Amino acid sequence: MNRSDPQPSAGRALATLQLTAISDLDSLDFDTIIDVRSPAEFAEDHVPGAINLPVLSNTERAHIGTIYKQVSAFDARKLGAALVARNVAAHLEGPLAGLKGGWRPLVYCWRGGQRSGSFGAILAQVGWRVTLLSGGYKSWRRLVVDAVQEAPVTSPVVVLDGYTGSAKTEVLLAAAAQGAQVIDLEGLANHRGSLFGAMPGGQPSQKAFEGRIARELARLDPARAVLVEAESSRVGDVAVPRRLWAAMCAAPRVRLAVPRAVRAEYTARSYAEALAAPGRLADTIGLLRRLYSAETITEWLGLAEAGEHVALAEALMAVHYDPRYARQRARHPTPADHEIAVPRLSPDDLAGLAQKVIAVAGL
Repeated sequence: MNRSDPQPSAGRALATLQLTAISDLDSLDFDTIIDVRSPAEFAEDHVPGAINLPVLSNTERAHIGTIYKQVSAFDARKLGAALVARNVAAHLEGPLAGLKGGWRPLVYCWRGGQRSGSFGAILAQVGWRVTLLSGGYKSWRRLVVDAVQEAPVTSPVVVLDGYTGSAKTEVLLAAAAQGAQVIDLEGLANHRGSLFGAMPGGQPSQKAFEGRIARELARLDPARAVLVEAESSRVGDVAVPRRLWAAMCAAPRVRLAVPRAVRAEYTARSYAEALAAPGRLADTIGLLRRLYSAETITEWLGLAEAGEHVALAEALMAVHYDPRYARQRARHPTPADHEIAVPRLSPDDLAGLAQKVIAVAGL
């Protein structure tokens, strides 16, 4: 991370900072990171921890772009300057109104150009010590792409495997609580990786998901193995980045061997909240109509309506989940280096099971 010192002048001059590594983000010493891009740009992805104080709304940004292409760059800049000044004034009178003179913001836009420069210049004239992120969001995104698509995973990867309902995520988190190094892909994707896996708040964009993974990779201790849950190449709607996916496919595995009946009971218990949502269970089963006969779908809907969630979970495992998992394993035939027999999956069993995983995986 390279940072230049501002030169004294009327008001305050703008400093600049260049991120040189993902890990730089953990050592930034600013009170607030401000993304001045439009709300739509911010929603797709942003530097972690940033807040959005847009200098142009979504509509304004599109309008300026149209004028730039169809009229002239001069007219676009003139109107843009007026809109930026108006919006910055609203921020100064609104969210920034109560801030004292010692406040230190880091400001960025798409590529460290006019939007962040205009916003930063006004804040500096107020007297705040403003730093601009050199290269803007694009500089952050470039680091993320390098980390997840080009650079190798620095720690040896161990995959925690097992059929659906084997409590892999809970065991992974229990291992993390006991000091193991882990990457929780489902947590980063905000999705449980199954047909019923949607979680409140929805999933991040692909870019945001990659940014989250890049930060986790940057924090790894290369001298220690990292435990990752077995997943398909997609977790819900987002894809596991290329380098991490390749490392997972080639990694040794610790497989949890859990009887189907035990997995069904565990699944019904752990998905109780989702199963209780009115209509959600039937709607989700309906997504499988193109794959299975009307008779099978009717049987599953009947179990759902009757509240027979354990029986439904076991039926779905037998017909849908277990065969799909077996086919996925066949496509990536890395044998399990260790298999742990798991006769029970009560909440009290998970910490002990995590200890066994840590021991056999050398975590």
